[in-house]
Amino acid sequence: MSRLRRNTSKLATASAPRHQSENPQPLTDIPNRNPIAKKTFVRLTLWPLVAATFFMVSGGTYGTEDIVHGAGYGRAILILLLTPLLWSLPTAFMIGELSSALPYEGGYYAWVRRAMGNFWGFQEAWLSLVASIFDMAIYPTLFVAYLTRMFPWFQEANRGWWVALAVVIACALLNIAGVKVVSLTSLWLFFALSAPFVAIVVLAPFKLGALANAVTKPTTSSVDILGGLLICMWNYMGWDNASTIATEVERPQRTYPRAMLVAVAIVALSYVLPFAAMWMTGLKASAWETGSWADIAGLLGGPLLRVGVVLGGIISAFGMFNALVMSYSRLPLAMAQDGMLPAIFGKLHPKSRAPWVAIVALAMGWAMCLGLGFARLVTLDILLYGFSLMLEFVALAVLRFREPELARPFRVPGGLLGAIAIGIPPMLLLGFSIIRSEHEQVWNMSSFAFGMILIAAGIVAYLINHALKPEGWALHHEKPQPTS
Repeated sequence: MSRLRRNTSKLATASAPRHQSENPQPLTDIPNRNPIAKKTFVRLTLWPLVAATFFMVSGGTYGTEDIVHGAGYGRAILILLLTPLLWSLPTAFMIGELSSALPYEGGYYAWVRRAMGNFWGFQEAWLSLVASIFDMAIYPTLFVAYLTRMFPWFQEANRGWWVALAVVIACALLNIAGVKVVSLTSLWLFFALSAPFVAIVVLAPFKLGALANAVTKPTTSSVDILGGLLICMWNYMGWDNASTIATEVERPQRTYPRAMLVAVAIVALSYVLPFAAMWMTGLKASAWETGSWADIAGLLGGPLLRVGVVLGGIISAFGMFNALVMSYSRLPLAMAQDGMLPAIFGKLHPKSRAPWVAIVALAMGWAMCLGLGFARLVTLDILLYGFSLMLEFVALAVLRFREPELARPFRVPGGLLGAIAIGIPPMLLLGFSIIRSEHEQVWNMSSFAFGMILIAAGIVAYLINHALKPEGWALHHEKPQPTS
């Protein structure tokens, strides 16, 4: 055994590689130290999980405007329809199989670790958490951006920063209150932000060609059709985020596959229908750029609809941040249970069973990034996410080969060949983003070079972590407490 690999048979969770832990014990099967817990905590059912997944992936039609600007209506709608088939649906099938076979805390981290060992499991978690620094800082900023459209007072001094910090704190408190609170909040937020776009779809047929000569604000967008494709990929990524809460889902073997497929359909429709409706009005494609939904809704339905879209943008930013806190906080929890992080990150709230230490620690990190003014680094996001997604598709194939007898209530069709082939289309799109990243600049270097530095830092972090605690951080005689 390599000296860089911990003795995984001594580690806590069931994500340990099968050849080192022949009879893994799922977290859901570990006896709860609190006999009342099973009666107290309610697990997620289908529709709350669909709503949470919606916000982890999409958050509504916001952020897709530049696709129309770069590609035009017809090609934009075609891209929005084809991308989920090549990018989202294969991912949903992969998640359906792995989450039904291995419904463990930590989700994709647990799958990669089970298939390929500690090193790759650590890299999977590293890539996701590092990407979250860039991703999560933008949502409170978007919240403030839409808020200032209604109340310009928040643009003065540092008021916007304090509002963004308040969003981080509020979402952290909601997540400490428990997964059920977060998921039900997501469900109601979904209905609220969808309402103005339903109104747009209903009103547009009554204004056929009415906006053909509409005067709109000059746009500054320079996005071309290739840039539009990258933005579309960005808007369709994040399906695996819902997997990290598997032990808190009711009958995950049945619920996850259904939730993934339903969510793919809802997200695709939420993108395509509003643009198809606006195409009918004759509005020029050049009028679109990020943030233009509010002004365009005002042209179609007046001030009231404009306010509704702005409120929807606020809700979208809050809902996405809120749902992603729930997802990312389960990674330090699972890693602490495996002994790959200090045990303090595995501490649970006595009432809600939420990993409150992990939530607070991550919230502090995201709050420190609010002042950095990150733009949406779409190429960098896709690069880091794409590499982590690649590890998940490899884990799918490896587990099919190493553990053919593993119970899989939902299976990717086509046997081992199907499990390998389903990862090819997303990886081809990832290759396209790598080529594109060489032309994007981040801090005076290409996005690709910057991404490679972050990926290499994960290897260094693993070596340092291993050097400090070769046998892992967890006390071997302790078993992790279930989150619900």
